[in-house]
Amino acid sequence: MGSSYEALVRVEDVVAHYPVRMDGALGRVRRLRAVDGVSLAISEGEALGLVGESGCGKSTIAKLILRLLTPSSGRIVFMGEDITGLGRRDMRPIRRNMQIVFQDPFASLNPGMRVGEIVSEPLVVHNRRQASPGEITELLDLVGLHPGDARKYPHEFSGGQRQRISIARALALRPKLLVLDEPVSALDVSIQAQIINLLIELKQKLGLAYLFIAHDLSVVRHVSDRVAVMYMGRIVEHGLRDEVFSQPDPPGVVITNTRPPDPK
Repeated sequence: MGSSYEALVRVEDVVAHYPVRMDGALGRVRRLRAVDGVSLAISEGEALGLVGESGCGKSTIAKLILRLLTPSSGRIVFMGEDITGLGRRDMRPIRRNMQIVFQDPFASLNPGMRVGEIVSEPLVVHNRRQASPGEITELLDLVGLHPGDARKYPHEFSGGQRQRISIARALALRPKLLVLDEPVSALDVSIQAQIINLLIELKQKLGLAYLFIAHDLSVVRHVSDRVAVMYMGRIVEHGLRDEVFSQPDPPGVVITNTRPPDPK
């Protein structure tokens, strides 16, 4: 990989348990096991597909990696640095290299901002400067939009176009990792393939690593190099994409070896 760290991101035996009060305010409290001892790793330029039914812990894993949530135990290592206990200020420079694309492209865009402002917002937040017109044009071109689109508002676009805007915003800081949380599930089926092809093209062109979260196995198969299957907060299957799809592990087997293959 040409880097001093072994993997871009490593999740090591991470646990995320949360108290849930039963039967109203005075009811007993139990622990919700959202993530229960998960380990996984993603190398630079690699796409890991994380699949599983709703409520199994996929999005919680994404929030833990981005440190939007703090794990109950375990370690999260990004670019060789243990970020598990870092506070908001210390996480700011690290987040330049990790960005997220959300499921709903309309809810995740500010309706009162023009597209050029939306796309350049990460530069304002992290670099304290506005993006130049040339930078905005380059970002829009990367995702298949026109320079004139920078002057429009999100409501003037289709769902697929809005997701392209979200992707352009995520690329503004040239991150190494994109977390893609169900990025096509809110789109029409006819548009999903276009966004999937765009993500594959961007991965190859920019050398991006993806954590691709989905419940649609056909989508995961197109995008991912490796696949991890979650069930009730745990990784129950993990391997190279073609191996997982052609030779699935028997039910009840919990996979513990979640290291990525050694780089060639």
